[in-house]
Amino acid sequence: MNKTNDSKREMLRHAVATLAYRCGKSLRDAPENFAEFHIGEKKWNNPAPLPWQQEVERFFNALQKLDDYLASNAPLGNPVEKLFQGPLADALTHTGQLAMLRRLAGRHVRGENYFKAEIHIGRVGPEQSTKRAEFD
Repeated sequence: MNKTNDSKREMLRHAVATLAYRCGKSLRDAPENFAEFHIGEKKWNNPAPLPWQQEVERFFNALQKLDDYLASNAPLGNPVEKLFQGPLADALTHTGQLAMLRRLAGRHVRGENYFKAEIHIGRVGPEQSTKRAEFD
């Protein structure tokens, strides 16, 4: 795979690594039945979800594929800014929602100073740094 030094792609890769770090925190040690947790009545029909751990693996596999693509010289197809403000920003929003749902499910995610987090481009799997600046 060709590596690129394009600063805009590197910014996107950092955003993907940030997403992996923050979402990994929300998903780590979630109760096995977390996928079935509901705070209200469902009003739509979704396809049956995979078992929890398979859904977590599917998420991180998708992040790895995205990061691999961003690390290549393949065309992006859209402006970097649009890719960030659309799908990546949506994913960050949903990550915050996961953290909120964890709190409602009785297994809160400790607050953290993400500015100090050890986030590295290319580290997009569930295994993230154990060095944290958490607080209650």
